[in-house]
Amino acid sequence: MAFDIGHEHRDVGGGWLRPAVFGAMDGLVSNSSLIAGIAGGSAALGLQGSQLRTTLVLAGFAGLLGGAFSMGAGEYISVATQSESIMAEIEAERLELISNPEGELKELAHLYEAKGLNPELALEVATAISKDPQRALAAHVQEELGVSVEGLPSAWVAGISSFIAFTIGALIPLIPYMFGAQSSTPAIALTALALFLSGAVVSRVTTKSWWFNGSRQLIVGAAAGGITYILGNLVGGVV
Repeated sequence: MAFDIGHEHRDVGGGWLRPAVFGAMDGLVSNSSLIAGIAGGSAALGLQGSQLRTTLVLAGFAGLLGGAFSMGAGEYISVATQSESIMAEIEAERLELISNPEGELKELAHLYEAKGLNPELALEVATAISKDPQRALAAHVQEELGVSVEGLPSAWVAGISSFIAFTIGALIPLIPYMFGAQSSTPAIALTALALFLSGAVVSRVTTKSWWFNGSRQLIVGAAAGGITYILGNLVGGVV
């Protein structure tokens, strides 16, 4: 008898989705805040017109490149280190299965008992699984570490996803200046729209509504940019 699987789960394991989402958000918020801070300082120094535009474009691209490489490298190292740590635990579990199979069998049976199986059934299931070394290892790793032997995230996928997403997010507040804008108004409007839309898009992988996520992202980004502008203006006034 065939069964119809009526739903699919989202990618929440940290493969590419998490670094891409956080990379884009971070790129948008951090670079727009950087540009706002430079704009505030430039206003205090009296820069305007093409001189202001050149300053903001240079600062924005520096922030984009520095942030993208930092995010990509940081995400790669973080995921690689996490995976290597998990692999070390998996190897320790594999060696334990070889050196102490009886003890590991009893341990697996106890784990299934804790899930609600009666002792006889738990031992029967654990015994059946333990006949295959690979299945036994996968079961112990899943039950004891809460991870899948085959489901570890790729450090390269995470790092590249983060790099690309940050670059896209950080590029948005620069676009008006790249096309000749000499005031902050177009950049502020485009950044505000992007903040709201990015938050709304993220709602597709959360339980929050699109307007809640969008509004929250807009408020957080606007607060970061506004505070940075004020601080930049204050610093520019005393330099």
